[in-house]
Amino acid sequence: MTTRLRLTFAPLAAALCLAFSLPGASAAAAAPASTASSAADQAPLHSNASTRKQLLALADAYYLANARFEPLGATENGDKRFDDQLGLSIAPAQRAAQFALYRQFARRLQAIARARLDGKDRINYDILGYELRTLLAMEAFPEHLLPINQMDSVPLTLANFASGEGTQPLGTVAEYQAYLSRLKQLPAWIDQAIANMREGMGKGIVQPKSIMQSALPQFQKLVSATPETNIFYTPISKLPAAFSAADQARLSEAYRRTVGEQLMPALARLATFLEQEYIPACRASAGLGALPNGAAWYQARVAGATTTSLQPEQIHAIGLQEVARIQQQFAILGPKLGYQGEPAGLPVWVSRQAKFRPFKTEQEVQAVYHQLNGLLDTKLPQLFSLLPKAKLDLRLEPELSRATAADHYTAPAGDGSRPGVFWSVVNDPTQYDSTGMTTLFLHEGKPGHHFHIALMQELNLPDFRKYGGNNAYTEGWALYAETLGKEMGLFEEPAQYFGHLNDELLRATRLVVDTGMHAKGWSREQSIEYMRATLGYEAVAKSETERYMAWPAQALGYKIGSLKIVELRQRAAKALGDKFSLTKFHEVVLGDGTLPLSLLETKVDRWIAQQR
Repeated sequence: MTTRLRLTFAPLAAALCLAFSLPGASAAAAAPASTASSAADQAPLHSNASTRKQLLALADAYYLANARFEPLGATENGDKRFDDQLGLSIAPAQRAAQFALYRQFARRLQAIARARLDGKDRINYDILGYELRTLLAMEAFPEHLLPINQMDSVPLTLANFASGEGTQPLGTVAEYQAYLSRLKQLPAWIDQAIANMREGMGKGIVQPKSIMQSALPQFQKLVSATPETNIFYTPISKLPAAFSAADQARLSEAYRRTVGEQLMPALARLATFLEQEYIPACRASAGLGALPNGAAWYQARVAGATTTSLQPEQIHAIGLQEVARIQQQFAILGPKLGYQGEPAGLPVWVSRQAKFRPFKTEQEVQAVYHQLNGLLDTKLPQLFSLLPKAKLDLRLEPELSRATAADHYTAPAGDGSRPGVFWSVVNDPTQYDSTGMTTLFLHEGKPGHHFHIALMQELNLPDFRKYGGNNAYTEGWALYAETLGKEMGLFEEPAQYFGHLNDELLRATRLVVDTGMHAKGWSREQSIEYMRATLGYEAVAKSETERYMAWPAQALGYKIGSLKIVELRQRAAKALGDKFSLTKFHEVVLGDGTLPLSLLETKVDRWIAQQR
């Protein structure tokens, strides 16, 4: 399952290496210099006050620069301060200025004496250095020429905000004004995106045709005959009764004029351009490797998504091994469910059994999640001593976005005004598969994203860490959290254990397919066929394949991060024996927030040494 958190995506420079002992990984890979030294030297008990002040000032400047560059990301990560800004990060001049800022920040960081910082501040120092090197590694790759795909674009993100039930709230006059401000900035973004795509067409840097054909209906649906029927006018149809008559009239007129006079023409320009000019110029190939400098581009994305030095070939091999391991579990589990066929056929067989689709209403689906939430409240304190204060709310995905959404989690507001939310997507309750509900909630709810992300906002971290992160830790932790269902007794029912294995199989298959397309030259059709043969679902095979085409390497972080956390837990348990505490291990993993996997490994190894 994907989360809508727009985390700092920072593909790691190839020079940043990590000793990674997953199957197929090179044991000779070296940790980043700052990471290696942090394991060897002793930090002072307290930071030098002046040095710490320098570091935190730089961290704040870095965060503010990023939030202004990508204000939608700040909103989606729970920071409401930039809700009236859209940003124009795809503009070449702004992009160049941002990279110049990153270089300036890197020089300032290098001038700060790391040796004078305590352990906590060294983590901040090391992560800031990691992120800056990672971001600068992407300067060579013209991602701004690919501003739109079927998974992610600024117009669709703003459209999803229109209900007021997403990460940008619409409950006060000021919040209505903030969203309106963003709508006024959207036409300029659209025109810049069109200009960028035209430049990309001239340079042979275009999206695969198939994903843009999938995207086109999304943008056509944004075009309407009248302002009142446009999705961006939705907030006016939901004006709170508490607003004064004057405010209601003023906002209604402002939205009508903005949507009708500015947005509708821009949206029509975009849809027409995509259909008549861009899609005919798009490429037949599927992978990033087909673009100029594509192999290096993909390697940079792999490094950022996994925070490792693993090569695509190594990740491909890990994926094949994991697929085989999980299918061996299917062979054992199948007969317990009443299935006697080949292991690879189990998912399709389960999907055809009516007993696994017991629901008649969406309320019945929600009731199961509420029951599971209450059960976890009794079990999780046995595994966790560090719990978030923020509550977890359970909500149905709004009808407006239900058809295209996936189950997901949204972070609490940084000011505590909104809880964390697990959003379940129920289009047809009679077709809702009950087998995957436990593992889904463990991942998207608790102890997955909620325990990690809500805690991040309560740890007194600098804003760049409080509202940022990396994919390998974030999704790796959530996937690891799924495995805890077994030791909590939640998978004793074979159907729920199947759901867990089935989701894990998808994450393993991703390693094979993503690297297959982007590094090994697989076609879209090859990927779909492999996924269909492995998972059994034609529709899932198509949508997932096109997701990986749109987001090269993004899906790799789930399994790579989870495997690393499992490996570290096994290492600690073996080294400490009777002294090993699972609650303490979880505290060590979560207690400093999101870390690149190299820093997480260093931290766990230091804890093991201290416990001995």
